Amino acid sequence: MFPKISIIVPTLNQARFIDETIQSVLTQNYPNLELIVLDGGSTDGTHEILKKYADSLTWISEPDEGQVDAINKGLKMVTGEVVAYLNSDDVYMPNTLLTVGQYFVEHPDCQILTGKCININEKGIETRAFIKHYKNFWLKLGIDSCLTVMDYVSQPSTFWRTGLIQSIGLFNDQFRNAMDYDYWLRVTKQHKLKFINQYLSKFRIYPTSITSSNSKAQYNDEFQVASRYSTPFQIFLHKIHADISCWIYENVVNRK
Repeated sequence: MFPKISIIVPTLNQARFIDETIQSVLTQNYPNLELIVLDGGSTDGTHEILKKYADSLTWISEPDEGQVDAINKGLKMVTGEVVAYLNSDDVYMPNTLLTVGQYFVEHPDCQILTGKCININEKGIETRAFIKHYKNFWLKLGIDSCLTVMDYVSQPSTFWRTGLIQSIGLFNDQFRNAMDYDYWLRVTKQHKLKFINQYLSKFRIYPTSITSSNSKAQYNDEFQVASRYSTPFQIFLHKIHADISCWIYENVVNRK
């Protein structure tokens, strides 16, 4: 029997994308699914979209303190054995949940699982393929200690057992630009990050997305996170990698 998978979708004023996000979850045809949408009080028509799916998901719309607060609220609500969060501009690949559910059944020791991810733009066209290949290289190596040097885990392609909510805790709102990176490092201090060599999701990048508009703030947060879990040498390597990455984003990627 497939484990119950709970998907949390935090959102705020993402009416242009959220319908596609919801569809990508509901059309998985996964037999044991819980979908929870946490809306921070959208004013752009998001409510009307959510009402269409009232019979297929649970949704709450109320002011919150941002993305981390919404995710943590969802983590306190879930009833599934496996959980993940999917931002309301990202989507799952077909059969992702069946693949993930089967993996957890066949690997009862697995606590956290990640897969590959494709970057897409506003129109859903693949972009920044070099990032995909770079992350895939490190994922295939499977050396968790490298995670303190760089974050090569794609958040929308990552799933974990809900038991970790009790043992590891919730996301840390101190790192609003790197809370997932902090979580991966906390988990991998105790559990092996399992990797499945399949594309599980599409991550949307566009001018106003968090990744594009706050890349420097994200790298700063990631450095603060890495400093909490790394040796001095790993921190040194992380700083070099972050400086090079920032330069590439500012002088190559964002100027195209």
